[in-house]
Amino acid sequence: MSQAHGMAATIRSAQESETFDLAGQSSSTIEATIRSAFTEPFPLHDMIRITFITGAGKLARQKYDENAAKILTKVLNELGYVEDKGASCVIESQSCYKSQHDTGKNLKTIVVFPKLESVHDDDNVEGQAVKDRGPSVLDEGSPQQLIAMSNFNVFERMLASQCPSWSQKKQCVSVIGDIRAIVDSLDGKLLSGTPLTDSEQDFYDACDLTSLQKKEEAAKEDMQKCIDEGKITSNEKKKLLLQVREKLSSLTKEIEECANKPKKLKQLKDQQQRLQEREKKLESISPCPPHPLKFQSEIEKLKRELQPLLKLENETKGRLLTLKETTTLARKEDIELEILQLEEKSRGWFEEDEDFQLRIDASRTLAKSNANVVKKKTMKPTSAAGSGGGMKKAINFVVPGATAKRNIPSKSTAKKAPTNAFAAMMMDSDSDSD
Repeated sequence: MSQAHGMAATIRSAQESETFDLAGQSSSTIEATIRSAFTEPFPLHDMIRITFITGAGKLARQKYDENAAKILTKVLNELGYVEDKGASCVIESQSCYKSQHDTGKNLKTIVVFPKLESVHDDDNVEGQAVKDRGPSVLDEGSPQQLIAMSNFNVFERMLASQCPSWSQKKQCVSVIGDIRAIVDSLDGKLLSGTPLTDSEQDFYDACDLTSLQKKEEAAKEDMQKCIDEGKITSNEKKKLLLQVREKLSSLTKEIEECANKPKKLKQLKDQQQRLQEREKKLESISPCPPHPLKFQSEIEKLKRELQPLLKLENETKGRLLTLKETTTLARKEDIELEILQLEEKSRGWFEEDEDFQLRIDASRTLAKSNANVVKKKTMKPTSAAGSGGGMKKAINFVVPGATAKRNIPSKSTAKKAPTNAFAAMMMDSDSDSD
């Protein structure tokens, strides 16, 4: 296939799920882009989804070619792709697509799950070719190879998505140093007259030292940016403070030993001042929480689906299940497995077990908290009027113009009304005498 350009090249360089807007693209451009991007398998180990926006609501409809979705799916079908409405990254779908309508954003999309290269599908001829070429310098599809072989723009995107934390960026810098050492060793072989294998030659030709230096500088700048913006975790803050204090301790000893060397003493004291300022800055940082998992939203959706199943499981303990209950609960294990898979897929490059576990714990706490919020919102009040539950408050109807009844005190000075016929007659008699 000819070298991909423009949007097609960007699609093929994707290392994670991405969305591409086809607004303003003609039918012919869409056809050429899709054919160029998906004719060959993607060089990835893990499945990603490529989402294309093919249409929108009334206000933005005119931006899209009316045949965008039709052309896109036509080309995919010609390339061997099939429509699968149940496709997802979790079940590792390949060579398929599905249409979706995001009613919230009022967008029409086509989600494509590209065909991936299989590192295990080599026949005898290919296997022999690998032997002739020699072993690969870096493992195919590994983070190290992707860092070494990618262009700078792709590297920046990978650094942001796969190495979001300060610790991961630091490890990335270390990996770039290892790659540069490999290139230097290949230089040494050539200078000594030792021929390179085909794999080594390909790597040497593709891996540019200037590009590696640029990548290393970018990673270091991102590390410093994390500190300047206070985007470090509690563990990272402890590690950084420990490093600074160890350097300060060592520097203090050197200053004591260089008391009679004014020039060097000044340099050491300048270093000491910079380190002290760095220590003060680090101490003032309020650590940020661990970075959210890449698939946090999908995990929370699955956990919401899991809640009624867990409730059903608790309610049916100690008795035989009905066929319907058995079928319903069978989904529980599938959901739990999907959640574990999504958690593992959320692991970034060069992430240590301790740091990753902290992110897993934070993710589970967040999902549980959100589930409780949703549960409270969906609970019906039992005491509200008109809700059908609890006792209703009696309603007093007031006639317009009437005065409200007053409570008469038990001991009143007001004259009491006659309570028998004789008293009434006496009162009438008194009245007549006047």
